[in-house]
Amino acid sequence: MRLNQFLARAGFGSRRACETLIREGAVTINGHRLTELAVRVGPDDHVLVYGKPVKLPLPVTAVLHKPPGYLCTSAESTKERTIYDLLPKNWPRVVYVGRLDKDSEGLLVVTNDGNLAQRLTHPSSKMRKTYIVTLDREFDFALAPKMKKGISIEEGFARMEDIYRVGPRTLKVVLTQGLKRQIREMFFKVGYEVKRLVRIQIGNLSLENLAVGQHRVLTQEDVKRYFPSAPASRSARKKSPANTLRPHAKKELPHG
Repeated sequence: MRLNQFLARAGFGSRRACETLIREGAVTINGHRLTELAVRVGPDDHVLVYGKPVKLPLPVTAVLHKPPGYLCTSAESTKERTIYDLLPKNWPRVVYVGRLDKDSEGLLVVTNDGNLAQRLTHPSSKMRKTYIVTLDREFDFALAPKMKKGISIEEGFARMEDIYRVGPRTLKVVLTQGLKRQIREMFFKVGYEVKRLVRIQIGNLSLENLAVGQHRVLTQEDVKRYFPSAPASRSARKKSPANTLRPHAKKELPHG
């Protein structure tokens, strides 16, 4: 991975803050001081910041039952409650996968595994996300084909994979897209207001009996079972590792 990404995952702040560390010459790899931002770090490289060794924290992936009223944001400037208030303070830096807006609730995945986060959020993954939606009045199911065919909202062309009746005002909705406020905006376009929105499943991972506001750490076996790795894309397989630094690499590095 890129050096600034490596440092960010190791807890040295945002990627921009880590770029500043690199430019200032605070970082050495395999004994060489670097100021180039494009350098990549491999598993066998020895990274020091201000002379102290840096190692990535152990992988952490968990499912969180987000309550309504909490923001999905890592911004420290906000005075509102965020999902990070619900997580252990001694955890490494994690990111959320699949944002839920402030008023929505339910299943949220948090992880410090960048590859997993990218794989789950990339449009090509077509990850199925299932929601229970409560409307302000009984839904006219004659509109279901239109919702599945797709309609235009502010964020783009939005469609539902599946829509099922649970009760007169309650529906089960399945998405493979992830547009901002997609479900709320789609129902608004056809004359309904969403009163409650709960995500109950991502892929094969469900909330089960997880209490509101609680989290459950997933083992590596859980991650493999719920989110099996997709084959690498053709472009990824052709990607050259030339910028990855190794202890015995032929590339000669400048001394600081």
